[in-house]
Amino acid sequence: MTFYLARADNGVIGEDGAIPWRIKGEQRRFKDMTMGKPMVMGRKTFESFPAPLPGRRHIVLTRSADWDAEGAEAVHSPEEAILRAGYVDEIAVIGGAEIYRLMLPHADRIELTEVHIDPQGDAVVPDFPAGDWDETARQDFPAEDGQPAYSFVTLTRSR
Repeated sequence: MTFYLARADNGVIGEDGAIPWRIKGEQRRFKDMTMGKPMVMGRKTFESFPAPLPGRRHIVLTRSADWDAEGAEAVHSPEEAILRAGYVDEIAVIGGAEIYRLMLPHADRIELTEVHIDPQGDAVVPDFPAGDWDETARQDFPAEDGQPAYSFVTLTRSR
């Protein structure tokens, strides 16, 4: 199971259902990395898309027993999400903050975009515990053309 997320230096991942920054090429990278994979997400994350993302299953973890949406497979527990994904090479977890918290015990890898700003936001993901995760890759990019400095970081669970 791999987490895919962009997080500001202060832990913010969103505000009012939107991402508070734009980084050229990040959405393409996300698409390339998640294409063909079952994605686990919360209801608010699913509802933030204009339409289901092509080429990927949308497994939506929700507390609402009667929630339903076209293109979504509703589940009600982390275990049910894992079972619904089936036996695949990778399950992509794409947010939001509560879903990351619930799925953290099952994660093996984190593909993190560190955004080097401190925006206001209402969705926050704390740092991943250093003793539990090893940084295995990093690419740093400077601020330019109105976008903040950022880093693509891969973390793998310490064994």
